[in-house]
Amino acid sequence: MHKMKEIIEEVESLPVEQRAMVIDFLLRSLNPPSMEIDREWSEVAKRRLAEIRSGSVKPIPGNEVFAKIRERFEK
Repeated sequence: MHKMKEIIEEVESLPVEQRAMVIDFLLRSLNPPSMEIDREWSEVAKRRLAEIRSGSVKPIPGNEVFAKIRERFEK
């Protein structure tokens, strides 16, 4: 436990870019990336962008989305 505190203190002293790299590494160690999943998400993102650009889908502002989520959980 003492060692973990030392590690955390050391990481906290790093510049923000290096802390982000440590976080990314740790998250990837918990959930390794999958090329197949990444490819599928890329296809979904491209399709959604095309839908927005074509006007077939109307984007909803983030503040409206979060307001609906808060409302749903307040019930």
